[in-house]
Amino acid sequence: MFRAYILLGFTFLIAQLHISGNITKYINMKYAYLSKSAAVIMAFLTVVQVIMAFKKDNHHDHGCSHLDCGCGHHPHEQDRWWKRAGVYSLFLFPIISGLFFPIATLDSNIVKAKGFHFPVSDPGNTDPFIQRQFLKPDLSIYYGAEGYRSLMEKEKKSYVKQDSIVLNDVNFLQGMEVIYNYPGEFIGKELSFQGFVFHDKGGQRNEYFLFRFGIIHCIADSGVYGMMIQKPADANWKDDDWIRVQGTIGTTYYQPFHATIPVLKITKWVKVEAPKDQYVYRGA
Repeated sequence: MFRAYILLGFTFLIAQLHISGNITKYINMKYAYLSKSAAVIMAFLTVVQVIMAFKKDNHHDHGCSHLDCGCGHHPHEQDRWWKRAGVYSLFLFPIISGLFFPIATLDSNIVKAKGFHFPVSDPGNTDPFIQRQFLKPDLSIYYGAEGYRSLMEKEKKSYVKQDSIVLNDVNFLQGMEVIYNYPGEFIGKELSFQGFVFHDKGGQRNEYFLFRFGIIHCIADSGVYGMMIQKPADANWKDDDWIRVQGTIGTTYYQPFHATIPVLKITKWVKVEAPKDQYVYRGA
């Protein structure tokens, strides 16, 4: 019967994440049908497990009570209770932590702790499902070279014809990836977006970054994405301040990365409240 309780716990956990909206902190919502399907399957398995448990109890009630009658009761089985307890504890931990522990929103402390790199955190790692990306979104690890080039050329068309580009929660990752892949075609264009401020101590005093935490598929491949911005002399920013900026796209050589990267030369900026959902997600 304890197995049924575990299955019920996972079913309730997934349902609670969807009802509360916290599921968005774990997966890209275009894959929400997978977690919903998992909840339905677990609910079905819970019912099956309950039926099996009742059948087993009825069998024991009407069967013999001798130790050697073939009912499956052996004295040495009681000595293994601690093993079963250990196994069940492994399943109980994610249920208890998911239901009762607070869900943290990623912020600049994560960036400080892990650092951020360009274009990916571990270029030597070829497994796309455990690579954690930073600054530049990069879907190339999920495509072949030709397929990725075709995708970028297709997505670029909707941006290069715009003189003033606005990145919002829906197109943030797509727009950033296009700009990073074709920086020369966007020099001089106007760009506006919002995010949280981060200052890398390895850069110049006026070199800040404006970030959003993004999810490609799920939290396992999440990263921090955004662009360098040049702080105006009259601005007083602190890490994790949320601001909306508007400016002109250029490029600069960033010494800590030993690379030339896009930079936004700010013409307007304003402090804003952090959005309810601070994450952004990659579309199709």
